[in-house]
Order: sequence, then C-alpha cells, then structure tokens
Amino acid sequence: MRDPEPCRIKHTEKQTENEENEELNEEEEKHHVKTGEKPLSCSQTKQKDLKKSRDKKYFTCTQCGMSLRNKHSLEIHMRIHTGEKPYTCDQCGKSFTQSSSLKDHMIIHTGEKLHECDQCGKTFLRASNLKGHLKVHSKEKPHSCSLCGKGFSHLQNLKVHQKIHTGVREYMCFECKRTFITADQLKLHQRIHTGEKPYKCSLCDKRFGQSGDLKTHERIHTGEKPYHCTVCGKSFTHSSSLLKHNKKHSKSVVGVAQTNRRVDFNAVP
Repeated sequence: MRDPEPCRIKHTEKQTENEENEELNEEEEKHHVKTGEKPLSCSQTKQKDLKKSRDKKYFTCTQCGMSLRNKHSLEIHMRIHTGEKPYTCDQCGKSFTQSSSLKDHMIIHTGEKLHECDQCGKTFLRASNLKGHLKVHSKEKPHSCSLCGKGFSHLQNLKVHQKIHTGVREYMCFECKRTFITADQLKLHQRIHTGEKPYKCSLCDKRFGQSGDLKTHERIHTGEKPYHCTVCGKSFTHSSSLLKHNKKHSKSVVGVAQTNRRVDFNAVP
C-alpha cells in the first residue's frame, strides 16, 4: 500500500501557495494594481486614499453648502433651516435643537457651576472651560492674526476675528435677514424677536436678555461704580456715563486753551 503522506504534503504545499497568491492579490487590490497597469507610487496611493476618506467623511447641506463629518451632524444642522427644536425645558418652555444645549440652559434655573477660577472667582460648568479661561489671567496669547497682528488666547477666537477681515457672516436671522459672524451673536439677537429674558435679578425680579445687562443692572442695588475718571476721581456705574463725563473735561481744556490764545493775542502791541 502506498504511503499517503507525500500526497498530504503536496496538497499542503499547494494550499500554502494558493493562500500566498490570495494575499498578494488582496495587497494588489488594496493599492489598485491590476495586470498590465503601472503600479502607483506611494504618494499617489496616499492621495487616492485621502480622496476616498474625504469623500466618505463629509456630508453637505443642500441649503447652505456647509460640510459636516457625519450624517448625524447633518441631521442636527438641518434643524437650523427647518426650525425644529425637539428638546424643551420643563421650567420655562424654551426649546433647543440639541440635548447638550438644553443641559447648558438648565444651569440658568439650577445655578449649578462646578468649577471655580481661583483668580477671579468666575465659575464654569466644565473643567475644559475653566482651563481655557485661565489663559486670560496668564496673559498668554499664542494665536496671532496674520493681517493685523492682534493676539488671542484661543484659536477659536482668532478664527472668529478673521471673519472681520474676510467679511464672512454665515449666520442669518430668518425673522429680519440680519447676518452675524458667530452663532452666539445670532442667538443673542434672536431674543429681540422672541422676547426671551432668561436672566433674572435676585433682588427685584427684573429680567434681561443678556447676562451683561443683568450685571450692569445689579450695580443699582450694590452701589458699585467701577468706572473712574482719571482727572477728578468721580466714579460711574456705566462706561458710557464716564465717556460722557470726560467730554466735559475736554471742553474745559479747550476753553482754557482758547482763552489763553485770546489773552496772548491781546497782549501783542
């Protein structure tokens, strides 16, 4: 009886050879190499792979042409155009396009701010926001505008600033067609139309559309006057009041100068 071992070995060798050929074919397919074609260089292969990944990576909005990284982001973005706001605050009834925006909004009602700056006492919801804020105190401004040289603590602030030079105002109010550089500017503006005033004074219950307006209003109760005249030392609640006051000094200086000129003129024989 013949020994079956040589047949088994031959079959194994053939199987191994087939597997190697399959691997080579797969590798060739991966780099788009076909029989009779010139193999692509490494840089050409990278460019093709990059183009493929770009084609897969971005989803374009049919309304404004904005590109987004995935389908979910596009769906959320489309709510800007459709006006859909599926997330509603159970405290005041305000609606939002994203759940994260609703979560941030709830802080107005709860007052919860977990991370406090040890330099100025300002509080933040997220540690990352506090970390970014600390650059204000360090005076570090690593991002500079190539057109005017102005420095910024954060790259995002530089990007927003550069739109001043380019004239790009991509956020539009659908009520009055006014355009804005940032989404935050549009959001604040829209409160004019909606009448929303989320910031309430804890002392008199008066409400405001912007946190800055509330802070200014609270000075009526606290008596704080942070704006000081460098000429006479008088203090003011608003910066606009200080500017108005400074004009009086300017007029006085001009008046004295004119009087002196008249005196000198009359003194000439």
